[in-house]
Amino acid sequence: MNLLDRMLRPLGYERRTMDASWAAIGANVGFPTAMAARAAENLSAVLACTSAIASALSSIPALIYRRQDGARIEAESHPVTRLTRAGWNDGMTWPEGMEHLVASTLLTGNGLAEIRRAPNGALTGLRFIPWQWVTVSELRSGRLAYDVSDGKGRSWRLLQGEVIHLRDRTDDGMIGRSRLSRAARTVEAAHHAAEFASQFLQNGAQPSGVIKSPAPLTLDQMSMLRDQFNSRYSGAKNAGKTLVLDAGLEWMAAQISPEDAELLETRKFGVEEICRLFQVPPPLVQDYSHNTFTNSETAGRWFAMFCLAPWARKIEAEFARSVFPTGGPFEMEMDLSGFLRGDPATRWNAHAIALANKVLDPDEVRQLEGWNPRAATASETPNV
Repeated sequence: MNLLDRMLRPLGYERRTMDASWAAIGANVGFPTAMAARAAENLSAVLACTSAIASALSSIPALIYRRQDGARIEAESHPVTRLTRAGWNDGMTWPEGMEHLVASTLLTGNGLAEIRRAPNGALTGLRFIPWQWVTVSELRSGRLAYDVSDGKGRSWRLLQGEVIHLRDRTDDGMIGRSRLSRAARTVEAAHHAAEFASQFLQNGAQPSGVIKSPAPLTLDQMSMLRDQFNSRYSGAKNAGKTLVLDAGLEWMAAQISPEDAELLETRKFGVEEICRLFQVPPPLVQDYSHNTFTNSETAGRWFAMFCLAPWARKIEAEFARSVFPTGGPFEMEMDLSGFLRGDPATRWNAHAIALANKVLDPDEVRQLEGWNPRAATASETPNV
């Protein structure tokens, strides 16, 4: 290590030149089987769970606060506040960017976004980077370097402080591992059940059974009979057609159905298994097999507390680590209050208790409901 390296390393700077001694610690870490992570979205339950989490987190208001004299003040002029309103960049809004980042993390275990800054260091925007473009290396200092190649001949290197790296639970403390890879057998079983159902519907005949002939048939006759039968009665589009036989041929129904083969129950169980992987209540992905009026009422709050809240905390911590200055007064909060609200009667009873015990004042209650503070001449109409 030369003198310049020794001077800059304590300040957190790294060389950008390639170093053959850097140990590559993996690219595109994720699904270990033949089915890629993106291909897993062919399973409707995987797509529904991923969409439910990513779209919910992208719709949550992201508020930037500055701590001052023991209080928190919303920093409306902060550059990140501007990004939440104007978008990550000219081509991507804040909800779109967050949705891409979270969905990538759910499917591959890692979501990456480049932090763009002006020459003076001011934050100007964010750029989502698909994880399949990235190869990760470990520097001698223990920090990470991200080599990005977009498949169009353009390659560049980003260092740890230049990216937002959202990750699922990791095995090595550096690269996230997707839950699809951790439960690969479960996802693969659901995939095979879906494949079997597809082939069953594609190749199934209605009515289903065998053709019995009173006399032996030649190979040519059997081939011609099979081709005619398949063209006229096989497949979903030919279901219910009237079967006409002559020459003493007899149809014998086999009475085989998806229910008899327990195919439908297997697929239902596969949906429950995948919901379990992502911590999403089944009613939120339109699985109402175990739904009741009581549990459907609390499904949204359960989803917010046990699924969205941990992910929101990860996003907040990653912004604190990567975007805001270390030890600075700024922090980001993902506002989950809209998801955690109960029904109107329960919510207003809680407000009444808070007012009676002087925990909140009327203006604070109005703020919780998204209304402006009451002024002497202001109307009671909510601010919309």
